[in-house]
Amino acid sequence: MKNTAALLVIDVQNDFCPGGALAVEHGDAVIPLINILARRFATVVITQDWHPANHVSFAAQHEGKTAFESIALPYGEQTLWPTHCVMATPGAALHKNLDIPHAAAIIRKGSNPQIDSYSAFLEADRETKTGLDGYLSSRGITNVFCVGLATDYCVAWSAEDARKFGFSATIIEDACRAIDLNGSLAAAWSRLAQAGVTRTASTGL
Repeated sequence: MKNTAALLVIDVQNDFCPGGALAVEHGDAVIPLINILARRFATVVITQDWHPANHVSFAAQHEGKTAFESIALPYGEQTLWPTHCVMATPGAALHKNLDIPHAAAIIRKGSNPQIDSYSAFLEADRETKTGLDGYLSSRGITNVFCVGLATDYCVAWSAEDARKFGFSATIIEDACRAIDLNGSLAAAWSRLAQAGVTRTASTGL
């Protein structure tokens, strides 16, 4: 892979894998492929959901609410989630089978208790940057490839925001898995197409 390309490995954490608090079906199945793909990239960035225990996106923080309901917050509509990826807990840890020793950086997101953060580039207020755009630009990166969990949330938002910051963006479909909550996967692919995000399979790289 060209040195101008980077691989973003999104949220391959215990809580998003089978047995976790917010498990994506067959989420761990992508790990062997991601490990293989990562060897083709000189620049690899890993992201982690990294929430305080009282995070606003947790249903448990809202009396009378249950997981997967939505509420209005100052930055827009927020899906409420089971408590997951609480910082420094086993659920927030990267999956033990993820093997990318040359990963150049880890971006932790969602640490502000009042703002959710799906994207590797911007928090859900759409203003607060993680710094990833500057990091990639400083390394001469122009093309971003996204893999991980979940296709319709953190992967999709990261790919969309990569485009906003001027990178080309491609999702490697077979190296991702989706939640698909109330049609969220189809909606995400529609938004991604409009944003100019491309789709490929690992065999096409």
